[in-house]
Amino acid sequence: MKPSRFDYATPQTATEASTQLAAGNGATKPIAGSQSLGPMLNLRLVRPERLLDVSMLPELREVRETSAGVEIGAAITHAEIEDGDVADPTNGWLRDAASNIAHRAVRNRGTLGGSLAHADPAADWVIVMTGLGAVALIDGPQGRREVAMENFITGPFETALDDAELITAIRIPRFNDRTRWGYWKFVRQVGEFAKASATVLIEPNQNAARIAIGALGRQPLVIGVETSKSLIEGRIQAAEALSEALPDRPPAELAMHSAALTKALAQVQGEGDQTK
Repeated sequence: MKPSRFDYATPQTATEASTQLAAGNGATKPIAGSQSLGPMLNLRLVRPERLLDVSMLPELREVRETSAGVEIGAAITHAEIEDGDVADPTNGWLRDAASNIAHRAVRNRGTLGGSLAHADPAADWVIVMTGLGAVALIDGPQGRREVAMENFITGPFETALDDAELITAIRIPRFNDRTRWGYWKFVRQVGEFAKASATVLIEPNQNAARIAIGALGRQPLVIGVETSKSLIEGRIQAAEALSEALPDRPPAELAMHSAALTKALAQVQGEGDQTK
């Protein structure tokens, strides 16, 4: 199939883009890499009257380093992150995660902000950015605002964005060399979306831990700090923690997510391979 007819525009600034989005009353959609919206257009699952190409907006292509972290522009591609073309405040986690997204052809075009705005529950950046405690920087007619990633994804393919708002960047905290992390996803074959995924982040110097579970068909589950510490220290098992956190899930699904969490925990403890 082919998309239904639409108008195409290339705004020159993020402010111009948000103004046009507001004027479109929900019938105007932004597009960047087109790796998510493109297939939906072809299948006519969405039929916008107008597309705004934001892929080259200067504000969305900036990478800014601060003492606290790095703000990566929403239009930066997966491949640019994979290739180390942008600063990585995670000491390698971003590059590893990016290299496992789909296939190189997709990574060449797909963008960080586009993936998060699409909010597929099984997408890599959705779980990775939640696990990192990242913050979405948003611009719109009402001004700029910031939303923590665990509050930004509100459901399957749903976000905290209003119709006239754009993600301009993602702020990722800066981690020191002692920080350890693990990320594991189960896929049936290379390039597919995850059937189950988990991230683990430990900051020993701050006595902090963060665990998130993805590919749940909804927003990621962020496990509480005390439970996270118990999991990391081996005082409880992954299956026990997830059966309490996700009591309504079928046993087979719980088993897969428990296995993903166990694999991610093994990475943190230096016993596992990198992202799979």
